[in-house]
Amino acid sequence: MNFTITTKDKFALVVSNVDKLDTTCAPELKSELVYLNKTGMRNIIIDLAKTRYCDSSGLSALLVANRLCKGVNGTLVICALQEPVMKLIQISQLESVLSITPTVNEATDLLYMEEIEKDVKKEN
Repeated sequence: MNFTITTKDKFALVVSNVDKLDTTCAPELKSELVYLNKTGMRNIIIDLAKTRYCDSSGLSALLVANRLCKGVNGTLVICALQEPVMKLIQISQLESVLSITPTVNEATDLLYMEEIEKDVKKEN
């Protein structure tokens, strides 16, 4: 299995088990993300700790996830990026578009903070 998905109470954690996020597995990631979105999952964390390489199709899958989450007032957080993947995101000027954290714990904290902010805005 290329991706392991664990559903928590406020988010889904998608762990990439692939060395390369490229044309061979990016479509599978996209379909998993679309499925999560269709089943009502607003917040997604993608853990890329095991992924050392990413190409344009991999970036496309991440951008699709970002758009799907934003479309339902949710959040996508990408975490544990290895240096080559981070460099690609920086070269593509996507670090201002994507939420990126160093660890899964920090990604979880970021999601919970954003959920609290949304709840506060609803009350006002």
